[in-house]
Amino acid sequence: MIRLFVALELPDTVIDGLGALCAGVPGARWIEPENMHMTLRFLGEIDEARYEDVVETLDGVRAPVFELTLESIDTFSQGQVPHRLWVGVRRSEELMQLQAKIERAIVRAGFEPERRRYTPHVSLARLRDAPLDRLGDFMRRHEPFRMPSFAVEHFAFFSSHLSKGNADYQVEERFALDGAGYAEYAAMGADDD
Repeated sequence: MIRLFVALELPDTVIDGLGALCAGVPGARWIEPENMHMTLRFLGEIDEARYEDVVETLDGVRAPVFELTLESIDTFSQGQVPHRLWVGVRRSEELMQLQAKIERAIVRAGFEPERRRYTPHVSLARLRDAPLDRLGDFMRRHEPFRMPSFAVEHFAFFSSHLSKGNADYQVEERFALDGAGYAEYAAMGADDD
């Protein structure tokens, strides 16, 4: 069994900019920069046979290359208690259409539809007992937040490997946008790490 999700990789310049934000909130467990990504669909643990089905289905997703802009800082909360600090995305119809196509592909591969509404974001930290005043100071200090736009040219299939309190994410497959199949994309050298 392997734990998998579909996500956008972020350019190094974006990761560097987000990594520079990661300090100043007690109780924050900051995401390691090399693990920053934008989840499009979480699948959970699946076996090898289902893995191949998902790869085949995702390889059929077609969408154009588009520009994406990260802006705003916010939290997810359970009740009144924030548990995750994240950076949001400027409204992007292209992103929402890509996510919807991926969702449909995952359902075609035999998975249950996602019940939660998709909220595009990049997690910065998991929060545990973070003082609300310090969290508020952090958010005010960094607003208005906006990064330069970047081109989204592919999406990726990631595996998640859990160890003592941490996760390590590894790209398993990449899928080109603008109609090129993964094999053509890989032939261009895009799968070199």
